[in-house]
Amino acid sequence: MKKTSNIYWLLIVFISTILASCNTTDKKTETTSNTYKHWVWVNPQSDDTEEELAAKYKKYHDAGIVGIFFEADSEKHFRAAKAQGLEAHRWMWIMNRRDALQAHPEWAAVNRKGKSCADHPPYVDYYRWMCPSRAEVADYLVNDVKNTLAKDYVDGIHMDYIRFSDVILAVNLWQVYSIKQTEELPEYDYCYCDICKAKFKEKYHKDLDSIEYPQESLSWRSFRYDAVSNIVNKISEVAKANNKPLTAAVFPTPDVAKRLVRQDWTNWSLDAVYPMIYHGFYKEDVPWIGDAVKQGMRGIDERFPLYAGLYMPDFKNNQEVEEGIKYALDNGASGISIFGDLSDDILAILSKYRTKK
Repeated sequence: MKKTSNIYWLLIVFISTILASCNTTDKKTETTSNTYKHWVWVNPQSDDTEEELAAKYKKYHDAGIVGIFFEADSEKHFRAAKAQGLEAHRWMWIMNRRDALQAHPEWAAVNRKGKSCADHPPYVDYYRWMCPSRAEVADYLVNDVKNTLAKDYVDGIHMDYIRFSDVILAVNLWQVYSIKQTEELPEYDYCYCDICKAKFKEKYHKDLDSIEYPQESLSWRSFRYDAVSNIVNKISEVAKANNKPLTAAVFPTPDVAKRLVRQDWTNWSLDAVYPMIYHGFYKEDVPWIGDAVKQGMRGIDERFPLYAGLYMPDFKNNQEVEEGIKYALDNGASGISIFGDLSDDILAILSKYRTKK
């Protein structure tokens, strides 16, 4: 009887091991397809005709582009893309929402000087950031995503501005705003509203106002990473309930994202991530694209695919574009996402990188 029992338990262990192995293999297969998949960010124009869109999106599909992130909700564009075999995802601004703050200025993020984004936006007028610690903000965003996914032509949600405002801008932008950000300046450091302070004290048993240098507090940094991640988690639940993918446009590397905008994207529940590896913004050369992809791949550890976002105005010529694509793919990217002019030359380059060698 004891011998039979031992065999029974060995069989259970064996089957469990096989099932676990299959699950791991299936998960890794998602990020190790034999083909590259390319994407594009698009702001749909109302005067585009259906004939023009059909021709344009067919060219996209033929070049190996599998989907489009639309920045506006244009049913005409979504359906035209889907008719050509492309996925059509709604590209949504998340934390930077002027429309929400116009109705609810009390939801605004507050900087270390006590100024609200509702009436003192940093850098540019459209920077109207909400506080991620507020339950009302989370509810608003969850409902917004639910309403968007209820539309049958929307294939998924692509999050943008899912972060705090830039406490430090990308170095190439300093000259644009005549600013030197060699340290975290209080007017760009968010969020210090009463809700954030109270929740921080509840979690860490510290009064934020009593910390001499809050910008150097590791627990305060973690609190803000988690505040944004909590918003992602809530939106992820909605996407999963609707059986639709959730993706995000994020800052180029895990380190840069945390340091500049309090964005901890390697720990998010996503179906794919799209780091905006805009090398010119950081005064880097094209090879840095490969370095950024490598850092991102190490951070996500094959939990979901990474697609390298490339900014066309940063490239001097088509040869550089192709080099950037190669650097990204050679370092583990599952494909490319293009921001900027998608000329026939760029489409021809993309079409060369459809199958992994």
